[in-house]
Amino acid sequence: MKRLLRNFAFTSGAILTIALILVAVAAPLISPFDPNSQDTFRRLEPPSKQHPLGLDDLGRDVLSRILFGARVSLRVGFSVVILASVIGITLGAMAGYFGGMVDTIVMRITDILLAFPGILLAIALVAVLGPSLNNVILALATIGWVGYARLVRGQVLKVREMEFVTAAKALGARSPRVIVRHVLPNVINPVIVMATLGLAGAILAEAALSFLGLGVQPPTPSWGAMLTAGRRYLGLANHLAIYPGIAIMLAVMGLNFLGDGLIDALDPKYRKMLT
Repeated sequence: MKRLLRNFAFTSGAILTIALILVAVAAPLISPFDPNSQDTFRRLEPPSKQHPLGLDDLGRDVLSRILFGARVSLRVGFSVVILASVIGITLGAMAGYFGGMVDTIVMRITDILLAFPGILLAIALVAVLGPSLNNVILALATIGWVGYARLVRGQVLKVREMEFVTAAKALGARSPRVIVRHVLPNVINPVIVMATLGLAGAILAEAALSFLGLGVQPPTPSWGAMLTAGRRYLGLANHLAIYPGIAIMLAVMGLNFLGDGLIDALDPKYRKMLT
């Protein structure tokens, strides 16, 4: 822990990530106004003492909408990471451990999905399913499990040949027990790092889909939707685009810093950099 705290990337990333989670959890308590309350007579009002980040094109408080938008971003991020990692770890572990036809089928499916640009495939899936929060999560998880599967498969291919795995099989342990008790615990470190970076990617992807009108639908606050609404008023009320953009930048930057710090801490090749 002392080595971690001396790492600038981990410390700064952890501070930003913890702040993001606290803001999202406490949004109903710390939000100064109802995020959907409108005052059309004061629309596009610049930042003031009463409204520190100003009002949007419908007279809604920008600060309150950013605070509630953090809840949407984290919900999408954690849901996508959990779904994608569970599917990817399961399929990747099976492919790496059993090999043969199982490995061939899983890897060919991943190759097919990797042949498409991720964000374009997500746009296509959401366009077919319909724009909604749950469909965004489903689309991002559908394209997100591939990276976990390939990573876990590569790690399992190395671990399954080690002595402790051979000894467990010689003692009569069944394959599910060997995978869960002996293989996965030794490949989980890079998965943790990938999940942290994947959380940042999911938040950014949700903002992109909402920016295109395929994500969270109004009046639910979303950072991406706030950006696309604010771009129409860049010359008149640029605070509508600046502050949601800063929120996205800080959230993604904090999670990326946290992931970089975890790489240094969990990968033995880089651990010496912390000493």
